[in-house]
Parts: sequence; structure tokens; C-alpha cells
Amino acid sequence: MVHHTSLHVVKYPVRIESRIRDVYQHLGIGRNDITCMIGIFGAGGIGKTTISKEIYNMISSQFEGSCFLKDFRETSKQASGLIQLQNKLLYEILRINMDVRDIDRGINVIRHRFRSKRVLLVLDDVDELVQLENLTSDRNWVGLGSRIIITTRNRHLLNNPKSDSVYEVEILDDNEALRLFSRRAFEEEEPIENYVELSKKVLQYAQGLPLVLSILGSDLKSQSLHQWESALDKYRKTSNGNIQKVLETSYDGLDNNEKNMFLDIAFFFKGELLANVIKIFDSCGFSQDDGINRLIDKCLITVDSDALWMHDVLQDMGQEIVRLQSPKELGKRSRLWFHEDVHHVLEESTGTNKVEGIVIDLPDGKDMINLGSDAFLPMKGLRVFINRNAHFFEGPNYLSNELRVLDWFEYPMQSLPPNFNGKKLVIFRMCDSLVMELGQRFKNLRTMDLIDCKFLTKILDLSNCSNLSIFPRSLKLRSLHKLNFNGCTSFRNFPEIEGNMENLRTLHVEGTAIEELPLRNLVELSVLKLTRCKKLVGLPACILVFQNILNFGRMDNRQSVVAIEHTTMEDEIISSSEEQLHELQPPANSSNGSTSLQVLNLPNCCQSESNLCPLSNLFTMFNSKAILYQLIVFNCTIVSLPTRIKGFVKLTFLDLRHCKKLEEILELPPNIKKHSVSWLRGSRHIDLSLSASSSR
Repeated sequence: MVHHTSLHVVKYPVRIESRIRDVYQHLGIGRNDITCMIGIFGAGGIGKTTISKEIYNMISSQFEGSCFLKDFRETSKQASGLIQLQNKLLYEILRINMDVRDIDRGINVIRHRFRSKRVLLVLDDVDELVQLENLTSDRNWVGLGSRIIITTRNRHLLNNPKSDSVYEVEILDDNEALRLFSRRAFEEEEPIENYVELSKKVLQYAQGLPLVLSILGSDLKSQSLHQWESALDKYRKTSNGNIQKVLETSYDGLDNNEKNMFLDIAFFFKGELLANVIKIFDSCGFSQDDGINRLIDKCLITVDSDALWMHDVLQDMGQEIVRLQSPKELGKRSRLWFHEDVHHVLEESTGTNKVEGIVIDLPDGKDMINLGSDAFLPMKGLRVFINRNAHFFEGPNYLSNELRVLDWFEYPMQSLPPNFNGKKLVIFRMCDSLVMELGQRFKNLRTMDLIDCKFLTKILDLSNCSNLSIFPRSLKLRSLHKLNFNGCTSFRNFPEIEGNMENLRTLHVEGTAIEELPLRNLVELSVLKLTRCKKLVGLPACILVFQNILNFGRMDNRQSVVAIEHTTMEDEIISSSEEQLHELQPPANSSNGSTSLQVLNLPNCCQSESNLCPLSNLFTMFNSKAILYQLIVFNCTIVSLPTRIKGFVKLTFLDLRHCKKLEEILELPPNIKKHSVSWLRGSRHIDLSLSASSSR
């Protein structure tokens, strides 16, 4: 069977073994003549996810494919969330990126591809029937021997589709609760001396919930008896056993920066990559290393698969804390998230400089907001703006330059506000029809994430974004004509090209830190510039790229300039100018249908002093049908030209200027019209420009 990576489970599990045994017995593992659906339900924070993870780790290797879909409820309510879940499910089971873009098509693909497979599916935290209907509403969608596990807080949801069995997770009894609390507070199985009675009093407020016990234990760890008494006094003041109020005492013990970090994660960054969040917090002046570690130690957040997560109960607590900042005057809250509140503040322009973050996530059927062009003008301190699915009628004419995150996903933004320079942006996510020439304005941009881009621009110009280091791992922008990374000195990993990008003609990656170019599907690329790419692995890798372009490119009668302006790590940077390239007017393509590379520009490319330098690979790796008209080899350390150059019968121009170690040219192609060789010998500059006949 397929090997599966184990999921991370809690550090201190208590009574989990008996619960796992109970659920396991209902699964009927070993019987491949049935398909079984099991429901696990209980209150938030009671351990449903922990149990399902442990079972997944135990049995996933026994199936042809397996998938654990966590945070099902939250993901499904995001824009295109159900489509994301369908794609994840298909990828985890099939290990193929199906790129589903429509829910109905996703249903058909799942039914068709899973019906013959024995699979394990865990759907964690489901709260609506429609979520199940779009993934596994019928057990006939999967093959015999499959098992489906659903966790939920809603017992009635498990009646349709009818589960084979339902398991209710009960709260911990007093002994189990004391054991878990002691592990967190004392790292012992039992409370230490003088703390036994106080520990038992704490349990009264945790109500047997493992999440609450873990947080309270972590909060009281290493505290004095006096501090314990003070904490118990705060617990007593909570009304009606309000769990959130009890948990809030842990939040109260944070410093101001840590509180802001907790609230930002609760509102904006749950599920975001840890590395991205660290950069955002760093740009805000937060002590992010100590702060995040402290939040983890206090069990307020977790890190799973390199992303930050927090329990729904804690997220709800964070939202309540912000609501109480200003129960009536919405514009005085630090963060806005409820769509009606956001609508009111933006439409009435009632925001103040207290608003630091906004997330807009409209329910189905609500996709318009009447936005005044100056709606964001009062929000001078806005750090985070996330628009998941709202369509604004106009504007905005202003956005704060304090923004660290601009996530405008679903609908087009016609233009960026004239004042906005993106100076402090860390994450920029955009899916729109805007022609994004961002380089000069967003020089400090660090991360660009293009999510499921359906309509994206014809021109994406990120030139001189010197801090840009993170870009999507794959690129499928089929409408893109020009992509410019010129001067993005921190940019290291060029994305994989998904599908044929028929419209991309021009690619600039000059001055980047890229090591290789996976450009297999750029079938119409006609201008490629690689000046000052000091980290590029070597010339052969570049030639392989052009081998593909020559094999698949359809140059027709366009006058294409493909310029490899390559330099290796140790070379001094010398590159030909744009004017030089335009001076070289290549002849029209031959009419026999073969592909042609009209200008090849290779300054600073060769390290070897022998005639076996990478340049020699150039002539062996080109396709035999390639037609090379002009070749520029500038400032190379070659000693002699390979004799196989004579095979390029269409070559008419050869430029070998500043090849200081060049000693001989044994043979030239038969139709050469002109070649230039110049170098410094002592104090005398020699320029040799010969016709084909005189050179031979």
C-alpha cells in the first residue's frame, strides 16, 4: 500500500487510547466487502480532531489512497472554498492535479475516479449538509472497502447521509482532567505538593474540555501560589461558566504585541504559512520570534504543515475581544470581519484611524458593496485588507501605505489608488484584469501570491522589486503577454509553467537570483533576457530551454530576438545594450517551415579556458533544424571556436568582441558576412572585422 506521512497529534493525549478503540471497532477494518461511514460528534475543544488524526495515522497505509481534510467548515465558506477542497481531495487520492474549477464538474470527477478505489476519507469539522453533498454525499462514490470518517458538532448532520454508526466524544472525568492538567502545568502525572487543591479548583472552570485544560495548565505553568490564587479569582468572576471568558484570562497575560499577534492570527492569518506571518509581524515591529513561541507555549496557536492554526473556540474568543472594544461604534474597532459591519463602515465612511484590519467574506447571494471612492481615507493605520468575494462599484481612491497585506481575490480592481506605493507590503494577492505594472511602485514587495488567477493581466511588471522572494510555485496565466522580473535580486525560484502559455512573448529575468528556468510550456516565447543572472546553473541548462523553444515555437514571420545574456558567479558583469540588439536586423525566416533562432546573445557566459567550454555544447545541443542567423559571444574566456560552427550554414554575423583569450578561428560557416573580434593586447586595442572571404 501507499506510504502516508503521519499527521501531527497533541503533545499530551489523555484517555485517547480507549476512545480510539471504541471508534476503531465500528470501522470494521479488514472487511473489504463493505463501505463504512462513521460520525464523530461533540463540543468544540473536546478532542474530535485528535481522535480522528490518531485513527488516520493508524490505518491510512492500508488503503489505496487517503485524505484528511481539516478545517472543513472554515475552508468551505471561503470564496471557492468547496472547489479548493475538491481539488485537495482529488490530489491527495490520485496524486494528480486535476485543476477543477467548477463544483459540479468536481462532483463528477470524484464519482468517476473514486468508485473503483478503496480509500480513507476524513472530513474534519463539517457543519452543513451541502459541504458533504459536494464531496461524499453517497458512499457509492467510493469503492468497496473504503472508510469515511466525519467529525462535527452537529449530531443531526450525521443522519443524512445516514452514518453506519455515530460516536459521541464525552468530556474527561475528574481523574482524566487532573492528569491532563498536571502534564501541562507541572509536566508530571499529578500536581506537585501545595498545588493539589488549587489544581482541583481550576478543573471546575475547564468543564472537562481538553482544549481548556491544556490552555489553563500552560498559562499557570511555573507561576507562584499567589498568582494561582489571582487567576482563580478571575475565573470566579466569569458568569454562567462562560468558557471563552475563562480562556480570556490567558489572553490577558500577554503583552500588547503578543495580543495584537494573537488577534491578527484569529482574524486574518489562520491557515497562513508561518514564514509569511513572521515576515508580516517583523514589518509591523512585533517581536515575532518570542511572540509566536509564547503563543504556542500557551496553547493559543499551533503550527501544522508549516502553517499557523488556532481552535475555533479561541478564534471566537478573539472576535469577541475585538467586538467589546467598541460594541456600538463599529469604526472604533481595531479589526472588522462581520460583513454587515464592514458594509456599514465602508459605505458610510465611518472608519477611523483605529481600524487596523478588514476581512470581507460575504455569504452566498451577497456580492455587491456600494463603496464610496474615499471609503478608506479615514483608515490611515490599515495594515491588513482581505477581500474574498465582494464586488465594489467604485474606488478605492485611497489605500493606506501602512498596508502589509493586500488580498483582493474575487473581483477586479480597476486601478490601484494613486497614493498607494506598496512600500510596506509583505503579501500581495490579486486576481483581476488590472494591467499590473507594479515594479516602480512596489519596490519593497516581498511576497506575491496569485491565487487561482482566472482573468489576470496581459502585463505583469515586477521589475526592481528587490525584496520579492516568494512567488507562486506554478504559473498558469494564459492571458499573460509580458512578465518582467528585471532587478528582483531576491527572486530565486522561477515557477513551473502549467499548460501552454500561448500568449507569453516576452520574459525578463535580468539581475535575479534564479538557478534554473523550467520553461517547457512557453510555446510562443520570442524574447528572453537573462543578463546578470549570477546564480544561473550554467549555459547548458539555458540551451536546453532554447532546445524546447526551437522544437515547439512557431515563429512564423515575426522578427524574434531571443537574447541569452548570461553571466556566471565569478564573471564581471558586462552586458550588451538594448540598442545593440535592435541594431541587429535579422533576415526574414525561411519559408520551409523550420524554426529559427535569429539572435543569440551570450556575454560573459564561458568560464573554461579550453575549447571545451560550455559554448561547445551550444553547437551540439541545438536541434538540427534550427536556423541561427546571428551569434554574439561577448567577453567569454574561450580559446578557440569549435569547428562544428561551420554546420550553421545560415549564420551571417558573428561577434566575438572582448574574448581576450581567443587564439584562433579554424573554420567559419560558409555564408558568414561579417565577424568582429576585438581584444586588448598589451596597450594596443585591435579590432578585426573581416568579410567571409578574407577571413578564410
